[in-house]
Amino acid sequence: MTRFLRTEQTMAFPHGRLIASRDGVNYVLAPDGWDHLAGQRLKHAMSVSREEAEDWCEREGWDLHLLDDVPSP
Repeated sequence: MTRFLRTEQTMAFPHGRLIASRDGVNYVLAPDGWDHLAGQRLKHAMSVSREEAEDWCEREGWDLHLLDDVPSP
């Protein structure tokens, strides 16, 4: 199962960044797709629903199909 999280807002990322967690492995959505994040879940990332992740993608101009393309560890 894939869970989605969003990081805190920053000047560079005013809506935060989208993170996907699958089987305990975290990935951040980057211009070239999902990039593996080393380490544990970010302290200040908050869980978001699939619908909220879709809203984030639409607001940021990302293809919604990316939410189904999270790599398997």
